[in-house]
Amino acid sequence: MSLLHTSFLNAIAVAVRMLAMLGLNKLLALYVGPAGYAAIGQFQNAVTMLTSFASGAINTGVTKYTAQYHADASAQESVWRTAGTISVTCALMVSVLIALFHQQLAVAVLKDEHQSRIFLWLAATLVLFILNSLLMAILNGKKAVSLYITANIATSIVTLLATWVLARVWGLYGALVALSINQSIVFFITLTLCLRTNWFRLNMLFGRMDMEVARKLTNYALMALVTAIVVPLGQLLIRNHLVNEFGWNSAGLWQAVTKLSDMYLMLITTTLTVYYLPRLSEIDNALQLRNEIVKVYRFILPITIIGAVTVYLLREWLITMLFTPEFLPMLDLLAWQLAGDVIKIGSWVLGFVLLARAMTKSYIITELIFSASLVLITYALTPLFGLKATVIAFFINYLIYWITIAMILNKTVYR
Repeated sequence: MSLLHTSFLNAIAVAVRMLAMLGLNKLLALYVGPAGYAAIGQFQNAVTMLTSFASGAINTGVTKYTAQYHADASAQESVWRTAGTISVTCALMVSVLIALFHQQLAVAVLKDEHQSRIFLWLAATLVLFILNSLLMAILNGKKAVSLYITANIATSIVTLLATWVLARVWGLYGALVALSINQSIVFFITLTLCLRTNWFRLNMLFGRMDMEVARKLTNYALMALVTAIVVPLGQLLIRNHLVNEFGWNSAGLWQAVTKLSDMYLMLITTTLTVYYLPRLSEIDNALQLRNEIVKVYRFILPITIIGAVTVYLLREWLITMLFTPEFLPMLDLLAWQLAGDVIKIGSWVLGFVLLARAMTKSYIITELIFSASLVLITYALTPLFGLKATVIAFFINYLIYWITIAMILNKTVYR
């Protein structure tokens, strides 16, 4: 499927997801305010780390090898069976650990033991959460774009409805419960979509593992685990730093700025995931790789720049519409954040090559270094720039990352 066609179909899902996020942000802004917004960010980071451990962190590998073995149904089934067995085993173990230590998790993540039942909700539904992620990875690898997009739309709608109902009844606690269970609910929709194809059966996810496939998936597990740990951990450390320096409200403003970026970049980031990663997995020579990267840059970067400029020009209206007037102080952070977004997307186009080529060592080292440097630069700049240090550090860090990845690929992949 072409980049343009994929982007068009993906735009439909993004439009639905955008509308859902508009409603979701407004609900959260009204029901929990900036301080609650920061708490939700903390919980989302924790969920990212926990679910990565629970899945065995192999979903990127599932997408890669499903795409690579596109002409070999038997090999694909071996990948799915091995991945399903690993994921369910890991999910059950992590569920037990979350249930046992739910109070400690609440204190560490939310600084509030009274919110500990949130983690019990997560523990109870974690297996379904992980199976949904696995099915999504399979759909992506099969290039079943319409099904993948339908499942994403279902996730958006379920998240919006669950958050609206539960936040209205229970406030912040209800919003956190919705974030715990939404993908577990969507699992039944995604499973139904998969079962309607002529290439999938539920028993393909379980059975005897292929140890050679497990070994291959391990490389992706290492990369995914590093990302799933160090990126959210870095955000947790930055958010804790902001809370200590400026309070929960200021931390909520930073969280809102990053959420605004996520929304307008959604078309771009999901297109990279849906089209670019499977496509890179198919390419087997340096010339094709260079051409694909250039093609993606020509398409992605202009759209990113247009999006960033549009958001900046409409900044006050967007903040008022998406959040509430209480969030208007985030205007001071927006220019650096938007400039950093352009740099981030540019670096990701190259960063995906490390992932698709299973360049485990390079990927892990750069993730560790640049996740740590983002935290350190933020800490260093805070006395000089206050809250704005977060977005200035974001820009600087991704600029250096882009240059570094370009140098790595020039020395290894392009030759």
